[in-house]
Amino acid sequence: MRIGVPKEIKDHEFRVSLTPHGARELVNAGHQVLVEKGAGSAIGFPDSEYEKAGAIAVDSPEEAFASDLVLKVKEPQAAECAMIKPGTLLFGYLHLASSRSLADALTKGNVTALGYETVTDHANRLPLLAPMSQIAGRLAIQEGARGLTLPHGGCGILLSGATGVPPAKVMVLGAGMVGSNAARLASGMGGNVTVFDIHSDALSPLEAIGIKTCYSSADAIDNALKDADIVVCATLIPGKHAPKLLSLEMVKHMKQGSVIVDVSIDQGGSSETSRPTTHSAPFYVEEGVVHYCVTNMPALASRTATLALTHATLPHVLKIANLGLDAALEADAGLRGGLQIRDGRIVHPAVAEACKL
Repeated sequence: MRIGVPKEIKDHEFRVSLTPHGARELVNAGHQVLVEKGAGSAIGFPDSEYEKAGAIAVDSPEEAFASDLVLKVKEPQAAECAMIKPGTLLFGYLHLASSRSLADALTKGNVTALGYETVTDHANRLPLLAPMSQIAGRLAIQEGARGLTLPHGGCGILLSGATGVPPAKVMVLGAGMVGSNAARLASGMGGNVTVFDIHSDALSPLEAIGIKTCYSSADAIDNALKDADIVVCATLIPGKHAPKLLSLEMVKHMKQGSVIVDVSIDQGGSSETSRPTTHSAPFYVEEGVVHYCVTNMPALASRTATLALTHATLPHVLKIANLGLDAALEADAGLRGGLQIRDGRIVHPAVAEACKL
């Protein structure tokens, strides 16, 4: 199979969908790998390493996109959609629920697309989303603490507090992979942390290590918001829009200079005041509250994120390349969960519902 790895072009996106190690595995299995020049150079994977692994370094993204299987990290940007040929198999993060325009472009282009974010394992977990969720959860606290500083519009609170001065109050909405990692890091940095979720089994492990937990309800969230310094939105319904947990009215009653970090922004965001931002301009202030809504947060740690992601994705890529799509889907029910578009038709129920297609 001919496998293409284009260079990512989203703002400050330096992750790459295949490492030189992954390229070697695919080449050794009899496949041809085309990597756009410079795809991994910013994070220590120069073209020479890909070539040493047996891959072919190509000059243009068009050459990488003209492959049977195209591997991406982030969803195709408008310029990239125009390069994808009909019948191409695309594998990467898609997040179609938050982008009807992308869904339309891929369906009109007669593309078959699998989304990392809806591939499941035997326990119905999300193994290709998990490594990025882990990193995003930890970065959410790092960036939330930055948002509290005066240059970004924050009220000037130090997350850990100081001798005789209390720490910041951190609310985490959702106790999944993002939320649990955010809570653990915030607690480790000295923050006063409370995690909200509707599932007691998700809250129990956090409570067991001394992190405060609360059963999530609109009233409970509304009451706690008034005193919160950092709110991390970490909710997810695979393939669907993120639930709106924070209304405009609720945000209006938050403290001036507090911070919302909406990790759910890839799926539309959990606050009515959230809108996508970039690493070039990550923060904005609305209703006196600092918002951080970057749609590719893990790119801040692109090398770590690339290694974590490609360790998880490579076995699936090998399965598709070695068996072909139909046989791979037949052999792996979890991979079937990743199939969102087939020959230009949306086939994933949750994605179809979110896109109204």
